[in-house]
Amino acid sequence: ISPQLRRLPGVTEINSFGGFVKQYHVIPDPALLIKYGISLREILDALQANNSNAGGSFIERDWEQINVVSKGLVQSIPDIENIVLKAEGGTPVYLKDVAQIQIGHQTRNGIVTKDGKGEAVIGMVIMLKGSNSKHVVDRVRAEIPQIQKSLPPGVKISPFYDRTSLIQACIRTVSTALGQGVLFIILVLFIVLWDIRAAIAVAISLPTTAAIAFLMMGWQGITGNLMSLGGLVIAIGMIVDGSIVVIENIARHMREKADSDASRIPIAFEALREVAKPVIFAILIIVVVFIPLFTLESMEGKMFKPLALTICFALIGSLVATLTIVPVLGSMMVKRVTIKDRENFLVRLIHRFYMPVLTTAVRARWITVVIAAALMVGAFSVLPRIGTEFLPPLNEGAIAINVVRLPTASIKGSALQATEIEKRLLAKFPEIETVVTKTGRAEIAEDPMGPEQNDFFVMLKPNYESQFGRSSEEIVQEINRELAAFPGIRPAFSQPIALRVNELISGIKSDVAVKIFGDDMEVLRATAEKMAPILSEIEGAGDVKIEQISGFSQIEIQMNRHALARHKINIEDINLLIRTAVGGGIATTVYEGQKRFDVQVRFPLEKRSDIDVIEQMLVQSPSGYNVPLGELVTIEEVKVPAQISREDSTRRLIVECNVRGRDMGSFVAEAKQRLASIENSMPEGYRFTWGGQFENQQRAMARLKMVVPAAILLVFLMLFSSLNSFKSALLILVNLPFALVGGILAIYFLNIHLSVAASVGFIALLGVAVENGLVLVSFFDQLRAQGKKVYDAVIEACRLRVRPLVMTTLTTLAGLVPMLYATGSGSEIQKPLVAVIFGGLISALCLTLVILPVLYIIFNRDKIVTED
Repeated sequence: ISPQLRRLPGVTEINSFGGFVKQYHVIPDPALLIKYGISLREILDALQANNSNAGGSFIERDWEQINVVSKGLVQSIPDIENIVLKAEGGTPVYLKDVAQIQIGHQTRNGIVTKDGKGEAVIGMVIMLKGSNSKHVVDRVRAEIPQIQKSLPPGVKISPFYDRTSLIQACIRTVSTALGQGVLFIILVLFIVLWDIRAAIAVAISLPTTAAIAFLMMGWQGITGNLMSLGGLVIAIGMIVDGSIVVIENIARHMREKADSDASRIPIAFEALREVAKPVIFAILIIVVVFIPLFTLESMEGKMFKPLALTICFALIGSLVATLTIVPVLGSMMVKRVTIKDRENFLVRLIHRFYMPVLTTAVRARWITVVIAAALMVGAFSVLPRIGTEFLPPLNEGAIAINVVRLPTASIKGSALQATEIEKRLLAKFPEIETVVTKTGRAEIAEDPMGPEQNDFFVMLKPNYESQFGRSSEEIVQEINRELAAFPGIRPAFSQPIALRVNELISGIKSDVAVKIFGDDMEVLRATAEKMAPILSEIEGAGDVKIEQISGFSQIEIQMNRHALARHKINIEDINLLIRTAVGGGIATTVYEGQKRFDVQVRFPLEKRSDIDVIEQMLVQSPSGYNVPLGELVTIEEVKVPAQISREDSTRRLIVECNVRGRDMGSFVAEAKQRLASIENSMPEGYRFTWGGQFENQQRAMARLKMVVPAAILLVFLMLFSSLNSFKSALLILVNLPFALVGGILAIYFLNIHLSVAASVGFIALLGVAVENGLVLVSFFDQLRAQGKKVYDAVIEACRLRVRPLVMTTLTTLAGLVPMLYATGSGSEIQKPLVAVIFGGLISALCLTLVILPVLYIIFNRDKIVTED
């Protein structure tokens, strides 16, 4: 199976796990070796010397050249049996005279069991880096029926885990939200514009923008996935902002000049010229705001860079459409209505409620500022009560259980117990579709698991939650209770992808880990044993365990150098005996067609089973007599560390746990407080740090704290360049904290944790707030440049710009609504981001329409005095 799958494009390896690998076994009888005076080295040398081909160059005969080859490879058991070891009195001693030759299997390090029915063999298809996972899986699925035809009766290929199923489910979730968002945006456009032709003019810019975005995504090699399509969901409302501002301004100019003879095209381009500069700068500023995401590293960088790139590409596409297609469509499709048809009912309603509020706020501007500041302080005061985490957990529709036993557990015993656990799970939980368990490690060890460990992959049925009424968290709790009936095991729960990603990034399979560093393993162990009970007492702690380092037994053979010297025996002779007779030495290889199999030399099991038997092994001296091994060495069974882990060239021991029903940030904060006394009492040269997902969260947040201020400084420079006013640019930045109020309150009331995803939402929110502020402040300055007083310019600008600002906010909100209420796979990652933007847009609108005009007047109060 493996060779046929390995040749497929995009497949780099098939990692086989379970079953047996064929091997030729040469099993010498120690008594016969003594009888004939034959050593193990002679058997190894004879096998190597009697299994080879050789080339003899060629001979020339007349006009021909003929190659000469000697053929001496063994091809069967009789060939091995008839290898001559020596001659006794002219009579040859064959290998079969002193050893039994048979077909066996390699000593295996891994076993796979399935559904409580015993052993199975699995092949893990490993994808070539940079390949498209869907394309690779499609090729593998298409090839399987062809391979199945060539297999013996009763052997069936049955795929049990396909990561593209989750990928497709996530893409369906985000694609559905994207489609619904487009429909909602078009509906909002029609309602607010109250002009089907103007709404169509804006809507036509959507496919143009999407086409440009997709072309640029293809250019950068970005595929359609959860994050890139999620970026389009977020951007879909933003990309019509510029078009709305242009169309609305064209419509206003058309209304104002409805009775004139001016041509439609000059009117449209005059309207475009009026708003082009703020629109261009507003869109470019949003692009700049996303620069911090390009600096993210590791997992968060791989996730959010495609999202940021897609949003930037979509915004660039929208800018192209706004400056080219939309003005042309506007000149052709926007009506030149009369004065009496100026505003539709909704816009008049907005003006009726907004203008009195604005007038009151401007007159009582200091009270307005105090109220706004109080709201901001109130919102920021709830931040400490909002939980923090790296990323929201993605529901994979499967559960991964890592089970650990004592280090001395055998692989056979671990596999038998795994089969019993599988039976119990399938009998007790109707939500479970299948259970596949890996014990130990594969042939190509992609995971350093010992025989004492199992990885259970528990596949849940589709729609299990709605069908059986239990969430995956509840199922995990019940499984944990069931596993308590099996003594001597320590289970830890995760999900298949999450388990591997955690291990890949930080080397730890759990959510949180305390890494203890120092030189003495006993000190590390004692410290860990103090920490584990403390962590277990903290609310939310689950699967608390100490990295297993003790309890491993080892038979040690110490050389007696005086005895070895007396018998003139080398240490290598002893090592060869132990390495071959006990461990099994590979002497040569048998080739069968394109396959090759090792030939192993090893004593029979009963002659190497314990210390007493090993001591009776005979070692041949150079003088020809045999010496029992026990006279040359000291053999004892000792306890040694099961493993010694190192990090940064220092010994390390881990206490790890998962966090359930609580945010990671507050859990680690409490754990730090509880472990402070241990940290203060640690010996000199010993320390501990925090790892796992918390480490990822800290790294990502530290990076954003460093880069976001730099991006804001760049935004300020762009604002100054656009407005040619230090004061106006500073005014827009001063208002940014007010825009965050809605985002903070949204995640607080929706009980969403502050994660990297939510932080990305706040970054996007800053861009939207700057965009709205720039559109309004630039119009303030424009009207003042035309000779209007500060107060009059503010009131007039707000009256004229309330419609496009409300429209742009409503369209963006409409585009986000489907994802905000989505429940499918992948929505967990997008929801914090969307919630922050959704809540922030509402507060940003209030900021732009009420607080910004008030602060503009306050910032220009010296000019108001002069005017008065």
